[in-house]
Amino acid sequence: MPTENPDPQSLLPLPAAAFQILVALADRDRHGYSIMQDVSTRTGGQVRLSAATLYSSIRRMLEQGLVAEPRHSPDPASQDERRRYYTLTAFGRRVAMAEARRLTEMLAQARETGLIPKKL
Repeated sequence: MPTENPDPQSLLPLPAAAFQILVALADRDRHGYSIMQDVSTRTGGQVRLSAATLYSSIRRMLEQGLVAEPRHSPDPASQDERRRYYTLTAFGRRVAMAEARRLTEMLAQARETGLIPKKL
């Protein structure tokens, strides 16, 4: 579990799967299969999380305080008790934002050196 005022920088760089999971949870709580679908759709199928990768990442992220399991299902119509939902914590949002800034800075550096075109 993170300390009282953890520094998001202490977890950077994030594994790619962890960042994709945080992005998937940024707009709403989701269950595991929904996270996998969102990542695949958002990346045009270029990133596909296996169940093993997803759940080992979620287990680590729960321990780090990046995500949590809400007490009540955000989908009251769902009758599947096996379905576990995950929510992005305030700390998880700060870490995701820090990672997005880090990636943006890396992209800017690549543009400055001419590695990639300025207009991509």
